[in-house]
Amino acid sequence: MKRKLLSLMLVGTMAASMVACGSSADTATTDNASQDATTDSAATEAVQSDDENTLTVYAWDENFNIPALKAAEKDYQEVNPDFKLEVITQSQSSDVEQAVTLAAEAGDYSTLPDIVLFQDHYFQQYVTNYPDAWQSADGADCDWDGLGAEKLSYSTVDGTHYGFPVDAGTAIFAYRTDLLEQAGYTIDDVTGITWDEFDKIGKDVYAATGKYLLCMDGDGNDLFYMMLQEEGVSQFKDGEPYFTENETLVKVFNTLVTLAQDNVLYLANDWSDYTDQAIQGDMVAGVFNGNWIIPTMKQVTDNSGKWEIVPAPTLTGKPGYASNGGSSLYITANCKKTDLAKDFLAYTFGGRSAEDGQSITYDEALLNGGVIGTCAAAAESDVYQQGVDFFNGQAIYADIVEYTQNVATVEQSDYHYQARTALATALINVLQNGYEPDAALEEAETNLRFEMGL
Repeated sequence: MKRKLLSLMLVGTMAASMVACGSSADTATTDNASQDATTDSAATEAVQSDDENTLTVYAWDENFNIPALKAAEKDYQEVNPDFKLEVITQSQSSDVEQAVTLAAEAGDYSTLPDIVLFQDHYFQQYVTNYPDAWQSADGADCDWDGLGAEKLSYSTVDGTHYGFPVDAGTAIFAYRTDLLEQAGYTIDDVTGITWDEFDKIGKDVYAATGKYLLCMDGDGNDLFYMMLQEEGVSQFKDGEPYFTENETLVKVFNTLVTLAQDNVLYLANDWSDYTDQAIQGDMVAGVFNGNWIIPTMKQVTDNSGKWEIVPAPTLTGKPGYASNGGSSLYITANCKKTDLAKDFLAYTFGGRSAEDGQSITYDEALLNGGVIGTCAAAAESDVYQQGVDFFNGQAIYADIVEYTQNVATVEQSDYHYQARTALATALINVLQNGYEPDAALEEAETNLRFEMGL
């Protein structure tokens, strides 16, 4: 019963936490008449097909994930012309989690499609709770080494591969070069710097322009995770919260307190305030988040050509690489055409090199949906090497794939988002409620341990 309650609670939290990864219900197309023949609504589409060359998949976001799946279908039809991929559109990622939960709790996986798109940070929770819901990806003809160790750490459980990575959650740190210039700085001045140096530059930028050099959703604060991952450190140790005795986390926490107090970091009230006001409202000169934030930035067309990206600051000044978000494709227990599913997923998202003709999936997913793959070989294509006008002609997609290969693998936890909430609350308690940092972290760790039943 406890496992069931935790799973249902998990589903409830997904709708709020997954907006950042292109899973918002607002981004889903509601006009079913506009969808092409391979995409249909869950209400009308059967979860299975009797055709031996057809696979079904649950996925969300008409503007991001689904174009990537359509590209993969087109790619695989080069070797299997009879192949069809029926995409059963979900409004958001939590719908997929709920479908798996309900099927598992009912002990009936026949309600699931062949494949599901699943958020990376939540997969291990579902393997733990429902190990019989999934089929292993082992034996698929994938270049696992080229798919990024950090990315695969989410979908590899006890040495068994389960997932085929779709989009890289690799973080970018983007700067407005025109605003840096107004404060007397260039992009080189913010490359390879410490957070202390970043704070000094940020204060100068704020004084000169009135703009913050960094922003984040104060409720869903992902800075802790990303800044720790840059240092190769986790919020967890041996399955337990690792806050108060984690010297790196304490330094990161105190750094964020200082940045906020110095008007270098703007902590938005919620996700809408973060995207609509801070970023699109032109309040900031810097953005640090998963690369899925790029379409939000591009909405401000007047700023085209003014942004560039570099590795993030770190505590020591070494180049900082992190990841935040992303999803993978998983074969469910209900799939009766496992060999076809493995072959399709390996051929399209399995890390084939440019010489092997990988361009259709990776290139068209990027061109049509803005999906940046995790595959190292993707960066070899002309599409990835192409300069991007919005980022001053920088070939950011090739750069992001390179960043992906440098992201450190750190301990993951089923309670990733609960830790995020606890640390976000601790920071607000210091900035607004008079807490001392040590006391705020201690309370956060105590509350998380209680939530985890420790």
